[in-house]
Amino acid sequence: MTLPDSTGTRRVLPAGPPPGLPVGDGWVATPRTGPVVFPYDGEEFARAPVGDAALAHRTVAHAVSVRRRVAKLTSRARRRVLGGVAADLEAIAGPMEDLLVRETGKPRTDCRTEVTRAVATWQAAADEVAHIHGETVPLDLLPSGDGMVGFWTRRPVGVVVGIAGFNYPMMLASHKIAPALAAGCPVIVKPAPATPLATLWLVHLVRERLTAAGAPAGAVQLVTGDAEVGRTLTTHPEVAAVSFTGSAAVGHRIARDAAPRKVVLELGSNAALVVAADADLDAAADAVARGGYYASGQACIAVQRVIAVAEVAVELERRIAGRLPEIVVGDPREEDTRVAALIDEAATERVLSWIDRARAAGARVVAGGGRTGRCLTPTLLADVPDGQPAWDEEIFGPVVALRTVPDLDAAYDMVNAGRYGLHAAVFTRGLDAAFRALDALDVGGVVINEVPGYRSDVAPYGGVKDSGLGREGPRFAIEELTVTRMAVIRP
Repeated sequence: MTLPDSTGTRRVLPAGPPPGLPVGDGWVATPRTGPVVFPYDGEEFARAPVGDAALAHRTVAHAVSVRRRVAKLTSRARRRVLGGVAADLEAIAGPMEDLLVRETGKPRTDCRTEVTRAVATWQAAADEVAHIHGETVPLDLLPSGDGMVGFWTRRPVGVVVGIAGFNYPMMLASHKIAPALAAGCPVIVKPAPATPLATLWLVHLVRERLTAAGAPAGAVQLVTGDAEVGRTLTTHPEVAAVSFTGSAAVGHRIARDAAPRKVVLELGSNAALVVAADADLDAAADAVARGGYYASGQACIAVQRVIAVAEVAVELERRIAGRLPEIVVGDPREEDTRVAALIDEAATERVLSWIDRARAAGARVVAGGGRTGRCLTPTLLADVPDGQPAWDEEIFGPVVALRTVPDLDAAYDMVNAGRYGLHAAVFTRGLDAAFRALDALDVGGVVINEVPGYRSDVAPYGGVKDSGLGREGPRFAIEELTVTRMAVIRP
């Protein structure tokens, strides 16, 4: 595949995936293909294989057949495969960036970040292979254990299903595939229907490395398709664990349907940024401008809610509004673009309807609120009341809502009042306020004086409440995808 970059230079991917889907140890033809559309202009630029429930069943059957072979791969083989994928991905970073721009419609800068983070995730997973170990247990704490030896080890959980969202398809798939292989588990990945291409490329690279290491290529498989394909995978009795990134509604259904199998759920949020009375307002306004509109707002930890203490709220609003004209809206292939089209027209219409509902409920539209062609304009709302989806739910668009509270305690209470709890940020100069936030905020991550969208790929990542269950990040995902096995020996 050949794709133009922002300068018009054509960057060519090397020989890539064979036709069809990577099912079993080979590539199989699919019943049909479907269009892959560039969201910015709505034009089809490629066609992708579309799987079905029958292919999903085949992937599980094959994963079960190779499960023990994958579990017996040596640590050095797993580390070599994972590190090799990192190197291969880095070698084609430019063309992969171009491909991600085309299929996601995200601005180029965000796609570049995605590739960089995916490379880091594979390398981190390779590093973690050396740290999968157990411990001895002092059985003689009870008289019944006198003279006995006890220890536990970590063993692969079994077949893993990873389902990724459309917004960061390759990076999200990396956070599912790499830890599964590190743990010794065969894995089946299902990308979002709108964004399959980069993940197909990634799986192709992984399978090439597996084959070179003498491991079964079918340790990693991919199947595309609709919700029925997803249900087939997540409800299959031979699947041991499901790792899902997507909406809360779908995640809740997966958790119910998959029981009693293990689930790791990253279900999004409406991330809050709290501004204390002593905050650096320029830094806070900059964080909103950077953190509220990157990836066109299609990020689960993008700033959606700004909660400001009353004595600085008016000035903060003025400074944020002053920054919005700097945000370039347009073609995501251009280097300067920060907001482009959303993934499809339905998403755009939904976001506009939420803005209209907030306005009708009494909110002020400080800036934006409309569209330019297929792109939404960066929007700042103020005084959005409770009960409005622009405040209560995950808007997944370039929209930030600002509210005022009397003090910091009220701000922390407002963060916690929502049903989500992934990341939250606090801007303050005071250690007291920062440490109070660490104690008070009911979220998976608290970020002080930086955007809530800050994520290190080696850190534990996940939420509480409706933001999900379990943790990603290679070390922590490996723990999720392994089980302890206790050994008790009487010499």
